[in-house]
Amino acid sequence: MKRYISLLFAVSFITLSFAQDNFPRNGTRDERPSTYAFTNATIFQDYQTRLENATLIIQDGKVLSVGTNLSMPAGAIITDLDGKWVYPALVDPYTSYGLPEVKRRSGFGGTPQYDSKKEGAYGWNESVKSDYTASAEFKVDDKAAKKLRDQGFGSVLTFRADGVIRGSGAFVSTGNEEDHLMVINPGVSSHLSFNKGTSRQLYPTSIMGMVALIRQTYYDAQWYKNGGNEEQTNQTLESFNKLQSLPQIFEANSDKIRVLLADKVGDEFGTQYIIKGNGDEYQRINEIKATGASLIIPLNFPKVYDVDDPIDALEISMTDLKHWELAPTNPGRLANAGINIALTAHGLKDIKDYWKNVKKAVEYGMSETQALKAMTYTPASLVDMQNEVGSLQPGRRANFIIASGNLFDDGKIFETWVHGTGYEVAEKDPMDLAGKYHFQAGDDTHVLEISGEAGKHKAKIVVNDTTSIDVKLKVDDQSLSMNFSHKDSEGSMRLTGWTDGRNLKGTGLNERSEWISWTATFTEDIEKKDEKKDQEDATVEVGDMIYPFVPYGWKEQPKQETILFRNATVWTMEGDGKLENADVLVQNGKIAQVGQNLSVSGARIVDATGKHVTPGIIDEHSHAALSGVNESSHAITGEVRQYDAVDSEDVNIYRQLAGGVVAAQLLHGSANPVGGQSALIKFRWGSTPEGLRIQGADEYIKFALGENVKQSNRSPQWNTRFPQTRMGVEQVFVDGFTRARVYDQEWKAYNGLSAKVKARTTPPRRDLQLEALAEILNSERFISCHSYVQSEINMLMKVAEQFDFRVNTFTHILEGYKVADKMAAHGVGGSTFSDWWAYKYEVREAIPYNAALMTQAGVVVAINSDSQEMARRLNQEAGKSIKYGGMDEVEALKMVTINPAKLLHLDDRMGSLKAGKDGDVVLWDDHPLSIYAKPEMTLVDGIVYFDAPKDAEMRDWIRAERTRLINKMKNAKKNGAKIQKVMRKERHNWHCDDIVEELGTVNE
Repeated sequence: MKRYISLLFAVSFITLSFAQDNFPRNGTRDERPSTYAFTNATIFQDYQTRLENATLIIQDGKVLSVGTNLSMPAGAIITDLDGKWVYPALVDPYTSYGLPEVKRRSGFGGTPQYDSKKEGAYGWNESVKSDYTASAEFKVDDKAAKKLRDQGFGSVLTFRADGVIRGSGAFVSTGNEEDHLMVINPGVSSHLSFNKGTSRQLYPTSIMGMVALIRQTYYDAQWYKNGGNEEQTNQTLESFNKLQSLPQIFEANSDKIRVLLADKVGDEFGTQYIIKGNGDEYQRINEIKATGASLIIPLNFPKVYDVDDPIDALEISMTDLKHWELAPTNPGRLANAGINIALTAHGLKDIKDYWKNVKKAVEYGMSETQALKAMTYTPASLVDMQNEVGSLQPGRRANFIIASGNLFDDGKIFETWVHGTGYEVAEKDPMDLAGKYHFQAGDDTHVLEISGEAGKHKAKIVVNDTTSIDVKLKVDDQSLSMNFSHKDSEGSMRLTGWTDGRNLKGTGLNERSEWISWTATFTEDIEKKDEKKDQEDATVEVGDMIYPFVPYGWKEQPKQETILFRNATVWTMEGDGKLENADVLVQNGKIAQVGQNLSVSGARIVDATGKHVTPGIIDEHSHAALSGVNESSHAITGEVRQYDAVDSEDVNIYRQLAGGVVAAQLLHGSANPVGGQSALIKFRWGSTPEGLRIQGADEYIKFALGENVKQSNRSPQWNTRFPQTRMGVEQVFVDGFTRARVYDQEWKAYNGLSAKVKARTTPPRRDLQLEALAEILNSERFISCHSYVQSEINMLMKVAEQFDFRVNTFTHILEGYKVADKMAAHGVGGSTFSDWWAYKYEVREAIPYNAALMTQAGVVVAINSDSQEMARRLNQEAGKSIKYGGMDEVEALKMVTINPAKLLHLDDRMGSLKAGKDGDVVLWDDHPLSIYAKPEMTLVDGIVYFDAPKDAEMRDWIRAERTRLINKMKNAKKNGAKIQKVMRKERHNWHCDDIVEELGTVNE
């Protein structure tokens, strides 16, 4: 038995030694085993195990043993590393090393491309590239590999950053051997993103479309796996299914909100993504921790802004100012919160800044142990490569760094070893010539001063206290050369020499080209400033975190209170109408009581004498708090969701709270007959997108009629998409609902099968687009339709009646007064503007009496904004119907309170001051329909999100904080920090017809 084991070991050894050599070579071969021993070093066996005076032994590219008092193998090449430090080589989990450059799209001109042009049995969308494998294109790049090795990287994950689904990545070494020898694992990861990449295909154009495309691909792949492959061959879905066994890495392009969105997509399909972040995750650290995701974190900290010009400084947002200061805290905050992170050089313009930024992260709160783990073990373990690299355990690849000392201090990398091959980064023991010398060259005598660290010396001839001559000094091994010129001399001194103990000597040519001898006798050391001590004694001070990370963000999130408003004019929007000298009690987030002479212990009393209390204003049609408004590609895009584009960092949330607005329906734009699914949110300032969501609300969707959907307001090259006429718009609806009805019947039939029959039946393909339309047919989703012209308004009501459902709301509805009786009979509401007209041809017959006339006909009418600015004055917009239509003031205020609540099916929870409803309340300093009225306090769910005195305090703090940060930047610039020019950034205020792609604006 022992003999068998020995023989097996011998066979294994031979296999290990010779298995790689399966390529013919021209010439002889050296098959000798390579064994190296590195002794007397400080060795980090892994990120947390440090050994002193230890030895590392490697053989045939693998770690043989690590420890103290080890026996040296026969024939080992021994290197004494006395005073040197050894680390596991670094691992970068996010690169495109060795792959062809992805050439980005330029512009968006030309005729739109609706269909895929990829030939073969592939899927319908070119930005789904699941069939791509990085290993098939990998090629060793000596120049790029050297840059990686110079920073200590021994292995990297490489993938192609192209598409929303990007195929598989490969795990490769950074050595310079043949390509096939450098590939450690050809298929190690699967990659996704929120960027369509190089695809010229129109869909998707928005973040909503990208999420929808990813979701639909998952569902299609499930269908294909469960029997769809018997109906068709689809290499895209085939390869996508194969990728699911690999670690899934998702690039959450843009910001920390997208990290949460990526995790939400993964949760739907039971997949825990590894998420590549953007460096701002500290701004939502609690929510990001709750995802359970491991993160890949870049170190591309922002440069100092050039703020010397005060006008330029005004262009820098508070967000950018604070991020400049706090970005270096990101790795440390994440690690200290217990979030599993790996660091990457991705995003650095110059990889030479990698270690500088690592040290900065340590300076700002990350421990050295956490940093080393994030650069070695964690990136390897994320893709199951921890048994190959990331530590120096026996059997692992001999990937390690030899350094002069602590790399987190002033240590320098001398060599990076990759799979047992050493690559020099810097001279291991360069001559240290620093000091002052008595210098004599021929008959000339001077003081020679050499400064700087070994390998990077600078030299000068000191003439007197104020005058010196720069010397070009070159040191090579034990020899050196110097070149300098005296003032007013036509020639130069060109000297060569060598060291003699601490002294220097040699020969050369003087300025007259005469041979001379020279000597430099060491006299004293140069006094060095203790900069390191100064840095250690200095405490890094940073400003406060705010939520959200924009002006008017909270240092601490406000909490629910018990608040009693006394002696106010109370607009109940209920049967009581308006009450004088009344009280409103808000408790536990709800309206507790409305009446007179109320009292409750522990309440915050607000004297509202001479003031007005109303329900919070509700905006039925808004595009605030969105990062995108149109998926402008297809005629039907019912699969996209505005919830995926909610931007909780939008300062317009706060501004609208300052105008008394507490909730809104965030609608898709009007680029298509069937747009995207709505988001119903409350303005809970400081919350995440999910925190803004009105839980349990009915589901809505945006439809559109008119010029926008038939693209008559765009350039001629856009006349290829059906429909191009108003008649065609009707056919889109009819065709869509017809297909949706069949789709719904198929699913109902399948779900009605017995368990036994269902088990052997391929389920229908889940179609997110048709699913949304089927929900309308089943009264599970409700339409809010962009509309202008009476003929089209009539048309959609007839289509709805044809398919036995009702339109919920016509929005804009500027010709609603013409068909108000038909609207009332149909049961559809109207959400309109107060006095907009003449801004385009199809609104030429709009009148300011529209809201009043529809109300008189029995239509539930709301006044909406469709504008970030108008939303702050919806109370005034409602008041205009008193002027134009003679409307009762209570009925007028209902159009921005209880009526939009009714249209959104939220009137049982919001829109009026009634016991049991949500504590959404506004305190006004004047009549709420007056142009002079201003909110003093706005509550959402019993929480004060806007308070006028607090607002004044926040304005003062913002001014002081900006001043502090700008002064800090000026000091950083003075101390030599790299600077960037101020580039003006503007937040886009969305409108119905905006067409903005993730890669840039494409408005026509």
